[in-house]
Amino acid sequence: MSDLASKNCVPCRGGVPPLAGKELQHLSEQLPDWKVIDGHHITRLFKFPDFRQALAFVNKVGEVAEEQGHHPDILLAWGKAEVTTWTHAINGLTESDFILAAKIDRAYS
Repeated sequence: MSDLASKNCVPCRGGVPPLAGKELQHLSEQLPDWKVIDGHHITRLFKFPDFRQALAFVNKVGEVAEEQGHHPDILLAWGKAEVTTWTHAINGLTESDFILAAKIDRAYS
């Protein structure tokens, strides 16, 4: 697992450029199950054998998001949950998005 999961999200107040180029590539390589979409956000689909387990996972993700002060979009459906995140203050990706993703991966395992 990536060492990103051991870090904490840092609040972004804007005024910084979104990740791009080699820096974005380096972070995305650490989380191969997450897809970078148009350099703007990252997303991952998690699968479960039923609704109850998907809901339990979504609740875990909610706890992680609250702890980190960084809140993803979560789509819950029978047997699956899709998580999408980006940093709204800059309308793009920061390291905190990848930290949150790594923590979510840890909650899934």
